[in-house]
Amino acid sequence: MLQQLDMSSPEFLAEMEKTKKFTDKVNKNFGWVYHSEFDVVEGVQLGLARHKMLYGKRFCPCFMVVEENGKHKSADDRICPCKPAIEKEIPEEGKCHCGIFCTPEYVEQYNKEKEK
Repeated sequence: MLQQLDMSSPEFLAEMEKTKKFTDKVNKNFGWVYHSEFDVVEGVQLGLARHKMLYGKRFCPCFMVVEENGKHKSADDRICPCKPAIEKEIPEEGKCHCGIFCTPEYVEQYNKEKEK
């Protein structure tokens, strides 16, 4: 069952700020940048904040969270920044599955294509 959160509550807004700092730190630590589409970045950050509040971990919002033996886990065991993104998706495709984390080269090429 999908749990609801009040996204305008002080608790959610505080978690959203923590999530923004978290994603900033991930970018800095790995040399990545945000996707140039603000909606992509904001949507993923909202999902990460929501999962942190509901499940206690920043599970990637693009994957289902399931309950096994009374514990929550990502269906693909994806906790941000996830191993598949670090080891495969970003090095090979230039962005993670969710699209928030990208290489600078990917964003540059994306923006060039968008201008056409």
